[in-house]
Amino acid sequence: MPGCEKNRCLFGTDGVRDVANRGIMTPEMALRLGRSYVLFLIESGVSRPSIAVGRDTRRSGPMIESALIAGLTSAGADVSKLGIIPTPGVSFAVSRLSCSGGAVVSASHNPSEYNGIKFLGPDGSKLSDDSEAEIEDYLGDILFDEWRPTGSSVGCVLSRRSFCAEYADWVVDSCCINVDRDLSVVVDCANGAASPVAGELFRRCFRNPVVIEDNPDGTNINEQCGVMHTHNLASRVVAGGHDLGLALDGDADRVLFVDGKGRLIDGDIMLWIIGKWLSKEHRIGGGVVATVMSNKALEEHLQDEGIPVTRCAVGDRYVLEAMRNMGARLGGEQSGHVIASEYVATGDGLCSGLLFLTACRVLGEDMGTLVDRFGRYPQALRNFHSLDKDEFLRRESVEEAVSKANRELGESGRVLVRPSGTEPLVRVLVEAKDDGMLRTVSESLFAAIRKEEDGNRPDHFAEVTPQ
Repeated sequence: MPGCEKNRCLFGTDGVRDVANRGIMTPEMALRLGRSYVLFLIESGVSRPSIAVGRDTRRSGPMIESALIAGLTSAGADVSKLGIIPTPGVSFAVSRLSCSGGAVVSASHNPSEYNGIKFLGPDGSKLSDDSEAEIEDYLGDILFDEWRPTGSSVGCVLSRRSFCAEYADWVVDSCCINVDRDLSVVVDCANGAASPVAGELFRRCFRNPVVIEDNPDGTNINEQCGVMHTHNLASRVVAGGHDLGLALDGDADRVLFVDGKGRLIDGDIMLWIIGKWLSKEHRIGGGVVATVMSNKALEEHLQDEGIPVTRCAVGDRYVLEAMRNMGARLGGEQSGHVIASEYVATGDGLCSGLLFLTACRVLGEDMGTLVDRFGRYPQALRNFHSLDKDEFLRRESVEEAVSKANRELGESGRVLVRPSGTEPLVRVLVEAKDDGMLRTVSESLFAAIRKEEDGNRPDHFAEVTPQ
């Protein structure tokens, strides 16, 4: 079926997402999306689809999950209901249970009032743009309302709430390879999907881990914690004299670290170190895939190691697609999505975090000096609110401001402007070798673009500089 234009699709870079119970993320839409996904699978040749379904800790989770499962079963799919489980745990379940696909009810790093649905393929990876467009097309297909199985053809639901523990066992057995058990580690679970298993998991890997933000109440997911707010973790690490801190996001598919001084160790540094380790073990394949957001210092470090680097669009599924095309076995994002394809088919914060710590120990890396040695190019990133992101980017004043900034930077830097795939935001990144030039160019550019920003924006869409 023909795909839709990007700005008319329900699906963003990470599934369908909106404020829960209004907009597009309603129980009615969840039910319809479930039916559409099953029709997509049946038309793809699956006679009796089986779907693994998991969710994070949001209050709206059971509501959206129930509607989604109703849609899946009403179209004839059997459902393994996993309950609260990290997104990569659903990916693991799809593979381990030989399911036709998976579905995750989560809005990842977004505030608690949001929720979303993302679908996985039979290999546990996120679906392609074309597949998501086909699922959306089924919403308006005449077959959609006519496909009504009855009797034994209606799907059944099997509860597998203990599966999260099985996933955690796999993470420890497969990814906790050679970590330093004496490291003093603080783990921030973001009050999200990893909360039920993180304590026991990290106690099996380290002697005395400190686990925080692991008491979800349905409304505190990502609230001043996790990868979006690492300053609180940093304060805890420094005050307690710990070696490092590890922060997850709401669905635990991302991870970031802070060192003993409270400084951020982001996905770029993780890719650098894990890439060096895999390369020395001749397990790097065709190199490393990074997104357009990754710092140029990452390219320089990996190239010094003789490791090819490929750039791709933002989004871990685009990373995985590029990895497959290039034969690369490692890829990821500055934001903390890391995919080591020998281990996982999607971003996995728990797995990639432990692989990073393994790589540090095997290579003898001093984690306290990684930030200094990485020597990142200075960057400035701003988010601007716009309900029509594509129209915003076409405005003449915006295009002129970006062109002017690029001329001023020349070969010593770059400007990257892109729409968010999950929020009504346009993200503008400026990168330069020289801190003074970065400040001059970025301040002028941001001031020009700010004049075009939509008014009356919600507080959490206010202009921010990520850590």
